[in-house]
Amino acid sequence: MTTIVNVGADLFADAVAGQAVDVERVDWRPPMPGTEADLATVAADPRRQDANRRALEAVLGVTARLVDVAPASEVLGLQRGEFLHAGPPIDWARASGPLRGGLMAGAALEGLVEDPEDAVALFEAGSSVSLEPCHHRATVGPMAGVVTPSMWMFVLEDPATGRRTHCSLNEGLGKVLRYGAYSPEVLTRLRWMGDVLGPLLQAAVRASEPVDVTGILTQMLQMGDEAHNRNRAGTLMLLRDLAPAMVRSGLEVADVAEGMRFVGANDHFFLNLAMPACKLALDAARGIEGSTMVVAMARNGTDFGIQVAGTGDEWFTGPAQVADGLYLGDYGPDDANPDIGDSAITETAGIGGFAMATAPAIVRLVGGTVPDALATTRRMHEITLGENPRWSVPVLDFQGTPTGIDVTRVCRTGILPQINTGMAGRVAGTGQVGAGLVTPPAEIFPQALARLAELARATSSS
Repeated sequence: MTTIVNVGADLFADAVAGQAVDVERVDWRPPMPGTEADLATVAADPRRQDANRRALEAVLGVTARLVDVAPASEVLGLQRGEFLHAGPPIDWARASGPLRGGLMAGAALEGLVEDPEDAVALFEAGSSVSLEPCHHRATVGPMAGVVTPSMWMFVLEDPATGRRTHCSLNEGLGKVLRYGAYSPEVLTRLRWMGDVLGPLLQAAVRASEPVDVTGILTQMLQMGDEAHNRNRAGTLMLLRDLAPAMVRSGLEVADVAEGMRFVGANDHFFLNLAMPACKLALDAARGIEGSTMVVAMARNGTDFGIQVAGTGDEWFTGPAQVADGLYLGDYGPDDANPDIGDSAITETAGIGGFAMATAPAIVRLVGGTVPDALATTRRMHEITLGENPRWSVPVLDFQGTPTGIDVTRVCRTGILPQINTGMAGRVAGTGQVGAGLVTPPAEIFPQALARLAELARATSSS
């Protein structure tokens, strides 16, 4: 029996298949332009193979547990006038609309201004405020990712090492700070979260055994969640674990009831635990010299940046892209801001868009089809170093999720990481306008590859 192998264009394969001959199609693409020499240099680096093995093992060896809930001023040391934000470093002059809106809401929340609109002058002057990426403080933030000193934070810990990561509490969808909204209802909700929800969660977490966040992620991926834009099962499992301690907290019955209602009605609540769990795992691979594994993908609404295990804390950036997806109400592409948020840390760890096959219902939110979701998960295996046996995909015979994005594989295949994401309005104050699918700007991977090649040459000549 004859089998034809076709590489590249399908024209020849279609013609042969039309003659009842078996054809094996290979989806081959040339490397990204200009990367050939750097790919050869990095491939010859004697450290690479072992470094990537150790990086992947480090990531897979981490377990994340929720051990505390407390204000950012306590757990991060944030001072008055200090603001964290999503994505790589940026200043006010280049900040996108939703990031500006989130900062304006944060300034009003902290009492730096009475009216959020007055915060514009405050940030333009810059003398009494500072901006810093969440990632620089062992933190991640969804969408605008704005963190201020009074905001309450989830605290996750790896029991084997004691390393910790953090994330703010999830506000829900629509007109919320993380989407750049700053209306009175936004501030009222945030103040309630600070006065009631934060203390309630703190009391419950401190009175319970640490919540196994990694374990919940394992279960929810088999229950139709992918842990980025679908977190329904994860949220309800978290509520199951904390509800008894919340009831026994001794706080006002009405406050306990409202807190439980808020968490249970907010399908995205667990996202703010999935994100720091992924960061906790990926941070274990940071600083492994010679490793080509991506340890962070993050967006600030203007720039998309990545960090790599073997290049320290350096950011490689390019322009953030507008997602392709579904819009709310009368909103359309002209209303959407380019991609924003630290939540792509989920894809970096192998879930979210990489695990869309576990959550076929996600296509009703972000667009595409169920076959697209299955194909996406399969395709991401081509650019990753391995699989995560904890996080498996039932419909793919429980294959582990693709884990450990490899800069060299991205440059060699031209396949970009797939991210599913919410879309914020480009004008400050708008809120959420939709959800969709997006990829990083292609040029940031050759940037990272060039730096890896430079380091490899320096090592070989020393």
